[in-house]
Amino acid sequence: MPELPEVEVTRLGITPHVVGKSVAGVLVHSPKLRAMVPPELADLLTGQHIDSVQRRGKYLIFNCRTGSLLLHLGMTGHLRILPGDRSPGPHDHLDILLSSGVILRLNDVRRFGSIHWTTANPLQHKLLSGIGPEPLTEAFTGRYLFERTRGRRVAIQRFIMDASVVAGVGNIYAAESLFRCGLLPTTLAAELSEPECERLARCIKETLATSIATGSTMDFAREEEKLAYFPQQLYVYDRSGQPCRRCGNTVQRGRLGTRSTFFCPVCQRQPN
Repeated sequence: MPELPEVEVTRLGITPHVVGKSVAGVLVHSPKLRAMVPPELADLLTGQHIDSVQRRGKYLIFNCRTGSLLLHLGMTGHLRILPGDRSPGPHDHLDILLSSGVILRLNDVRRFGSIHWTTANPLQHKLLSGIGPEPLTEAFTGRYLFERTRGRRVAIQRFIMDASVVAGVGNIYAAESLFRCGLLPTTLAAELSEPECERLARCIKETLATSIATGSTMDFAREEEKLAYFPQQLYVYDRSGQPCRRCGNTVQRGRLGTRSTFFCPVCQRQPN
């Protein structure tokens, strides 16, 4: 699933191709996503000038002259820059034809993505207004995390995956951040001290920033037979039964509600 790093790398990769361009047309190949593609989208978007692309949590925001397009990549969504004559495939849902002659194409195999249009401040849209601070900004601090964890007897991994607490941290980067921090994912949020919250906030920032740096050279205009995001060297996520890259002990898998979690029982401990 695209999490904050994948969405940010996508933003960085497509921005040079779309910002400053006008929309020459919109082709909806399949409107069936998590929410149906607005039927009026082609009329609303055609002729618009794309001024900027920003990210809020896991949403991309295409700011145009008279409105903004909000796009969520869901679990399997990908955006690519392709030649204007490239025929769509079975999981291609949307083409935005640009004045430069290329198209911005949305591919989404599992169809959990969504597209929305707003003429108001996009950050006040109902899908974005409740999102917590961006983890890579100064608004996300250990002190903030400490205050939010008071009285919260919920597993820390589930807590930092709550978008109202911090933006964009999903299962992969929550598990990796907790490994970097040395905390078990089942640790209750309320049990963390302020220094531990400081360390966790720092580790979340480092984990996300490292992943973005890894993907920063990804070419979104390169045609690929199988769409994929950038490769990473994950320490615990999806590595159950394999040796820990740090200590050599076996990475274990657990459950937190409906989600799997991965951890090293040696490198990760309950707080003191």
